[in-house]
Amino acid sequence: MTAPATQAVRRRVTVRGTVQGVGFRPFVHRLATDLALAGFVSNTASGVLIEVEGPPDRVAGFCDRLATQPPPLATVTGVGFEDLPVSGAGGAFTIRSTDRSPGRTLLPPDTASCADCLRDLTDPAGRRHRHPFVTCTHCGPRFTIATGMPYDRAVTTMAGFPMCADCAREYGDPLDRRFHAQPVACPRCGPRLRLLPAPGSDVRPAREAGALATARALLAAGRIVAVKGLGGYHLACDATDARAVEKLRTRKARGGKPFAVMCADLDAVRRIAVLSTPELAALTSPRRPIVLLRRRAEQAGLAPGVCPGSPHLGVMLPYTPVHTLLFGLPGDPPGPRVLVMTSGNRSGEPIVTDDDEALTRLAGLADAWLAHDRSISSPCDDSLLRVRPDGTEQVLRRSRGFVPRPLRLPVPVRPALAVGGDLKNALCLGEGDHAWFGPHIGDMGDLTTLEAARRAEAHMRCLTGVAPEVVATDRHPGYHSARWGARLAGHAPVLVQHHHAHIASAMAEHGLDGTAPVIGVAFDGTGYGDDGTVWGGEILLADYTGFRRCAHLAPAPLPGGDAGVANPCRLALARLWAAGLPWDAGLPSVTACTADELAVLRQQLARGVACVTTSSMGRLFDAVSSLVGVCHRAGYEAQAALELEATAAAAWDADSSAYAFAGDLDPAPVLGALIADLRRGTPAPVLAARFHRAVARAVAEICRRARRGTGLATVVLSGGVFANALLEEECTRLLADDGFAVLRHGEVPPNDGGLALGQLVVAAHLRQEE
Repeated sequence: MTAPATQAVRRRVTVRGTVQGVGFRPFVHRLATDLALAGFVSNTASGVLIEVEGPPDRVAGFCDRLATQPPPLATVTGVGFEDLPVSGAGGAFTIRSTDRSPGRTLLPPDTASCADCLRDLTDPAGRRHRHPFVTCTHCGPRFTIATGMPYDRAVTTMAGFPMCADCAREYGDPLDRRFHAQPVACPRCGPRLRLLPAPGSDVRPAREAGALATARALLAAGRIVAVKGLGGYHLACDATDARAVEKLRTRKARGGKPFAVMCADLDAVRRIAVLSTPELAALTSPRRPIVLLRRRAEQAGLAPGVCPGSPHLGVMLPYTPVHTLLFGLPGDPPGPRVLVMTSGNRSGEPIVTDDDEALTRLAGLADAWLAHDRSISSPCDDSLLRVRPDGTEQVLRRSRGFVPRPLRLPVPVRPALAVGGDLKNALCLGEGDHAWFGPHIGDMGDLTTLEAARRAEAHMRCLTGVAPEVVATDRHPGYHSARWGARLAGHAPVLVQHHHAHIASAMAEHGLDGTAPVIGVAFDGTGYGDDGTVWGGEILLADYTGFRRCAHLAPAPLPGGDAGVANPCRLALARLWAAGLPWDAGLPSVTACTADELAVLRQQLARGVACVTTSSMGRLFDAVSSLVGVCHRAGYEAQAALELEATAAAAWDADSSAYAFAGDLDPAPVLGALIADLRRGTPAPVLAARFHRAVARAVAEICRRARRGTGLATVVLSGGVFANALLEEECTRLLADDGFAVLRHGEVPPNDGGLALGQLVVAAHLRQEE
């Protein structure tokens, strides 16, 4: 029987999701108080527990608003209700202390300073004026300071900063936006800034405001400063100072790889880059990622060495009070308005987080260190994304602002760990219907990176409560990540083929349950194939339980293995050799090689010495980049392909013709036609554009043939080659126009940074079948 409107009811409400550390309990308190309801709210290890009592209509309204009007950083994934006997006690609604019973709740990512905190930072009358660590329940560090769960100050790196009376009053007041904001502090009780000069430097040490003023002056004078952020150190310099940029590039052994920049404000962004409305939304979101923007031709004085050979700039805005103060508040001495902000590490090493370690590992790179005494529990690099013409985002590096936010899985999995690959490594933990990516680790090439991966795995297990029963790795027998995964497993791990994992990761991201296979297009640089060769130009018929190789790029020798990858001119000549095309003396790839190099290469190819067979699409892009005269020697991963894409973009709207592959994916006719056009004097941008369109049209044709043979009409695009915006957009357009459902990556990177999610769901299905 329905209770009369005047009769009280009592209801227990359980809320799951990202509901701790985000001001959810004070939100509940205010809501219940506004509705004159009695009861309590408490954090538990599984989420938030509420008991609420009052008139039925008000209790119903309260429950409706929990999920529809949560605080800004909260994500509600489930709300459960249970009717209870009415207590009749009445009274006020209270906030109870945290319940530390076993279970699981979700920790929010680190987020950028909110507008209210920025007002506090700039208010001369406020007690947090110029406080470099101003924060509240709506912003600031979470993941990078948490040392355990449930999330509370005692299990963060703020535990060593006892609150002063004023901060304690705010922390305990449910009506204050700093109620239970674990990083809460002020100049009296919070962390301290300090500036440390390099040994033998003419710079004097400084603290607090003096540290910021000195750091700003050093940057204006062309010096390099290591700046401690949320998830690690950056190396910063004035992005308009060509000498400073070149000095940083040389010290870091960066080669020609583009630098990311941080702009003081949107005016500074608009002076150097073109900014669309969706890009503006991404740039100013609480995640504050690096966003790839089209650079302006004039660039407003930006040093050419910031991003040589690229039409795009990686741009971000300040996301901590330290960054805001580093650019300066009104009235401060002027400083640079655009800073290079690159990861604080040496090439190939993980980002530095520890202060003492920073002084040694960044010695010789930085002229001074802007440090503070709030420890970083977990390294977390900046995230990187681009915004497509349709406004959707493609995340290329998923880290700060995203981690440890979980992804919902379309199928339940046993507790499992997937360790990813050796490039752009990011591990993934899963249990039930949730998967948690760890932060971006990088390339697993040395002991420091492996140690960073080990710490990340331990930290993620601590925060998620997942105790893996299954460990999944790549099939490559030489991968550092695979050997590490085998040690973690203590027995044989589940081996997942590289390109199968790529396709499965996109399927999982899009919520496919795997009951029907898809046509999976997996294009990347390197992946261990089931036949022992290097794959990378694969079209698969795949579900979670397995795959069939439907088509692939015609193979060619990869002379010198990894050494060959750094020399696109050699890759080009190997491709010509495989296609039966001559090495004419006038070809750019031939002229880029020395006579001795050509002689050795001929011997290698003829005898098959130190040559691995590869079907890699990434290597074909590298080869074509050299053939058209764009890039013959690569100083960083994918440089040749990135510069080829930039070259193609210059002619994309002016020329719509395309070369044609033979058979499935045989590039011999493409290479022959390209060389013929080259001899006719066709400009490199036109050659590059025709090649891109050739690949897209070949993909569309193979998918059509696969559909005729199987009836499948869903195509998944995955692998690092699909970070190429021109290729991804053209493939998507052709396939969609032909009636295919096209699934592209969004929050999960298409490159090896997303590999672990695919490993996770494939391993879960393989173990279920055993």
